[in-house]
Amino acid sequence: MSSTQQAGTARKGLIPERFVGIALISFAFLCFSGLDTTAKYLGQSLPAEQIVWMRFVTHVVYAVLLFRLWRMPHVLKSRRWGLQVFRALCLLGSTVFNFFAVRHMQLAETVSIMFAAPFVVTALAGPLLNEWAGLRRWMAIIVGFIGVLVVTRPGLGEMHWAAILSVCSMLSYALYALTTRMLTQTESPIGMLLISAAVAATAITPFGISAWVPPADAWTWILLLSTGAWGGIGHFALIRAHVLAPAPVLAPFMYTQIIWMAGLGYLVFNDVPGVFTLIGASIVVGSGLYILYRERKISRGEAAADAAGGSVGS
Repeated sequence: MSSTQQAGTARKGLIPERFVGIALISFAFLCFSGLDTTAKYLGQSLPAEQIVWMRFVTHVVYAVLLFRLWRMPHVLKSRRWGLQVFRALCLLGSTVFNFFAVRHMQLAETVSIMFAAPFVVTALAGPLLNEWAGLRRWMAIIVGFIGVLVVTRPGLGEMHWAAILSVCSMLSYALYALTTRMLTQTESPIGMLLISAAVAATAITPFGISAWVPPADAWTWILLLSTGAWGGIGHFALIRAHVLAPAPVLAPFMYTQIIWMAGLGYLVFNDVPGVFTLIGASIVVGSGLYILYRERKISRGEAAADAAGGSVGS
């Protein structure tokens, strides 16, 4: 086999991974929506510090048991501990700010502010990761954000002070996503999943214990223990997605979370999506589908080029 054919085969094996990455990132935000919904529900009777602490403690316990880490302690070795700790603190900040915000705002409102994150991720992915977004991908992100503006309609109503917390959560998440992509080049996904939760759990422990309020019933206990599962599964899917696809490709699919949030807000809190929410959500979905279409077109074009190159080189 010629070198041209070998290069073509390698590219063919890599290109479909982007679609798997897109599916994983969409699933991750479904899990995060479940986490936010659970946190908002629990926040009616429990302190946010307690919920955050249990979210990370149970995350660690589930990860240790699921992956049987006592059999493979090598996954906890890291070449970049400073970046690992910084990433964990970004995750903790995003969670804390968001959990406090959802106590005062609707789910659709908090997630809409979070949707500024793709701008930050896409803008910084170039200089930090050398993953530059093209004009069409930027346009898709902008269109998706327009859909978010249709939902939130800033300037047409009084902004709640807790929106500042959502902005802080958004910035923390953007840095978390970028450092995740950086670390996937050298670190174990399982190690990243556990280290981030362990560092966050350790940092929040004094606050979680001091704020502890005994859950009122078994259902509250079940929901509290489920937070680690929502977060752990979601972040493992997020890590795997960043292993398989560049950050600018994944960033627009964060917008799918508004669909999950609007649905869960209606089912759990009887928040009926308005006409602007439905219109905006349609725009958001359209922008994500366009990115998917572009990736498929690029995939077919490169596959055709590889086939032509292979014929010439054979």
